[in-house]
Amino acid sequence: HTIGSNKTRKTGDPWLNKYIFPNGMLPSISQIDDAIQDLFVMEDWHNFGTDYDKTLTAWFENFERAWPELEPHYGHLMDGQFYRMWVYYLKSTAGAFRSRQNAQLWQIVLSKNGVLGGNRSVR
Repeated sequence: HTIGSNKTRKTGDPWLNKYIFPNGMLPSISQIDDAIQDLFVMEDWHNFGTDYDKTLTAWFENFERAWPELEPHYGHLMDGQFYRMWVYYLKSTAGAFRSRQNAQLWQIVLSKNGVLGGNRSVR
């Protein structure tokens, strides 16, 4: 299970790297392929990216609803930037998934030697 990119890159987004996911990087299909070659059999690859903006929107709504309880603990961080950064992250990431241009959400099933009779994915 991973968020993936439509493009191969060697580094992650500078803003995400600094504030949200230090040293993070979204792999491309070819990077995942390179990593699993000669090690695993690809059993299934499913893209849930079209639905992930709904998840991020729900997280934003939960964050907003919980903020009055969280603010005493986090509201002072970086002069209030903590709140603004998380709102920006959740909303901009939801938009990235909605546009399908920058990010995908993949569920990948691999096996070491292949599943006898094949893998049966339920959708």
